[in-house]
Parts: sequence; structure tokens; C-alpha cells
Amino acid sequence: EYEGDRNEVGERHGHGRARLPNGDTYEGSYQHGKRHGQGIYKFKNGARYIGEYVKNKKHGHGTFIYPDGSRYEGEWMDDHRHGHGVYYYVNNDTYTGEWFAHQRHGQGTYFYAETGSKYVGTWVSGQQEGAAELIHLNHRYQGKFLNKNPIGPGKYVFDIGCEQHGEYHLTDTDRGEEEEEEEVTVVAVTPKWKATKITELALWTPTLPEEQPPADGAGQEEAPGTEGTG
Repeated sequence: EYEGDRNEVGERHGHGRARLPNGDTYEGSYQHGKRHGQGIYKFKNGARYIGEYVKNKKHGHGTFIYPDGSRYEGEWMDDHRHGHGVYYYVNNDTYTGEWFAHQRHGQGTYFYAETGSKYVGTWVSGQQEGAAELIHLNHRYQGKFLNKNPIGPGKYVFDIGCEQHGEYHLTDTDRGEEEEEEEVTVVAVTPKWKATKITELALWTPTLPEEQPPADGAGQEEAPGTEGTG
């Protein structure tokens, strides 16, 4: 069913409202018979898209609300999440960054709501891969990642002012007997941290009188008391 504007040749053209055979509905702009411009598409399963269309495809800027309550706000190209956008997950996690062909790809930040940690760095085809920083509440890890796991040289930076340098090696766990069942054995690869050195605390000497410590010196005042305890 269609109710709205048409052009001279009878095509849907201008503003209109349509109900599709599958129960979905669309209200918005049409051009030469196709959804084109701003519109709202409501799916029968409860999902909906509010944004731009180009020749029947989601293209430009738009918001997609999924049946589970999660939503994506950002750029689209040829019906795919593509460009810069933010995805709000059901568990309150968020991803803010670049997308390519519907997947997290490029530079982006993933925030873990449960722990307050966040991954800031490179993504490849939806996976954490490349140079990145994993930021926790009182320390952070800087290094490279592969398939969500840290790999190779990196360092932990602690808020108290010291750094631990080292390297992650991937080790196989529960390898099992290497006999006939080797083909069906699933090898779990876990990263193992090997520390190489801890750098000395970089002590900071305030130039102001002790009665008036600078506001940004909080936390660093404790550093002299921890000297040598490592």
C-alpha cells in the first residue's frame, strides 16, 4: 500500500507512506520510485531505521535500533555501517570509531561498562588487532594486539608512576595427546606475560611550598614514600 506524492509518470516521488508485503512500513522521501532522502523504516520485528537513503539503500547518516535494544548511530554506505559511528550495546558497552562494511575497522574505542576499562586503538574486520592501549582504572597496557590478545613487546604504566616493560608470548594450553584425536582437539591459545624490567619511579619535586601543593600533583606526592619498595 502507498499513500503519497507521485511524479508525472506515476512513480513514488516526494513524501509518502508505504506498507510493504512483509509488514514493514516506511515513511519519508521518495525519488523516482525509490526511497531517497530522509525517512523512517520500521521492521515487523521491532527494529527501525531513522536516517538517509540513496536509491532504496541506507546511505549517509542514520540511526538503526535493533530488536534487542542495541543501536547504531553514524554513517552508512550501501546498507552497511560504514564510516564513523557509535554502537550502544545491550550491556551498556559502547564502541566509538571507524566502521567498514558493517564491521569495526580502523581506529576506535571500546568501553567496557562492567569494569570501566577501555580499548583504544586499531581494529581489523571486527577484531582488536594492531597498536593499542588497554586502559584500566589504575593502570594501562600499551602494545600490540592480535585476535583480542596482547602479543609481543609492550609495557604496563601504573598510576603511581612506574612502568613495567616486557613481552607477551602466546602459549598453547590443554594441547592433549598428539595422536588420532589431534585433529579434533581445540587448542586454546593464551597470552603469557614475561616482565623484563621495571623502570625507576620518576620523582617529581614541587617548586611551591608544601602547604600549597599543585592541584594536579595529587597521587604523585606518595611517590617518595614508595621509593625502593620494589
